[in-house]
Amino acid sequence: MPKCMRKGCGLEYDEQNNTETSCHYHSGAPVFHEGLKSWSCCSDVNRPVLDFDSFMAIRGCTNGPHTEVKPKAEPPTSGGVNTVSRAKATSSTSVDADPPLPIQDEEDDTSIPVIFGTPCKRRGCGVTFNSEEESRIGEGEGTVCTYHPSQPIFREGSKGYLCCKRRVLEFDEFLKIKGCKTGKHLFVSKQSNTSSAEELVTCRIDHYQTPSQVHVSVFAKQTDKAASVIQLEDSKVHLDLVMPASKRFKRTLDLYGPITPDASKYTFFGTKVEIILEKADTRSWLLLEKTDHSTTGYGLTFGVGGRTGTVGGKELILSEENKPRTSQQLDS
Repeated sequence: MPKCMRKGCGLEYDEQNNTETSCHYHSGAPVFHEGLKSWSCCSDVNRPVLDFDSFMAIRGCTNGPHTEVKPKAEPPTSGGVNTVSRAKATSSTSVDADPPLPIQDEEDDTSIPVIFGTPCKRRGCGVTFNSEEESRIGEGEGTVCTYHPSQPIFREGSKGYLCCKRRVLEFDEFLKIKGCKTGKHLFVSKQSNTSSAEELVTCRIDHYQTPSQVHVSVFAKQTDKAASVIQLEDSKVHLDLVMPASKRFKRTLDLYGPITPDASKYTFFGTKVEIILEKADTRSWLLLEKTDHSTTGYGLTFGVGGRTGTVGGKELILSEENKPRTSQQLDS
């Protein structure tokens, strides 16, 4: 059967049943920026993701018929900048790949039935399920999966997989890199009884304050926004952050002072989670959290103005009680 060439689809299709709504595809270009991946045509609807498999699973935002005609190439963008403008659109190169990490392939659970048209989950395969006899059972040609066992790698505009050496510049060419390993298709992942249990970890937390806000940084890398939960209350912050490799960070911050939850906000980044707490009053916070110990001797930590907070800021921000003290020191 022919294979659809639209971005975000790639499914095999029957021409007789090909209608105006058969294909769900992306009309825009892929966008890679600071580790986040999205599509330019629906970034306001589908949130950017960190994991490449999650990016490839983003459902197409446009309907139309399947087609074998390759769409006009649109180079991927990085923060709105063309990442391959200095090279030919169709050029490719082979470079030394990073040492491949040991990969344990998932097994297909043949005890679970599969719906017709379900795509194989292995990277670079693209074959869809037809029947048990044709796609799963035996050693027939249709049961053979050609795929990439390792993660994709994007570096300085080039794209490829850690498991093989080929590198290309165009995203469409990257999707067509032939798999370097053969095996069985993966339609339903088999749940392993020996899989590692979830690991609770600790993450470093830093903070600084201004007269009206407290800025908190939780250094949790590649946090899954969809699976993580942050709850802001009047005097507490509940953190439940899910990270790769079955790692999880759970903690409740019993805040030093009251906040206004509706005016507070948080943002996920590739290396950390930033939380901006809006103070409910003008008191200065000696600490981030309440303590039963004496706070005698603790200094008042205030930030500096500027986009980057305490790093690279220009204007010193002081509490009202510290302003007279600083003026006296400068005068002397």
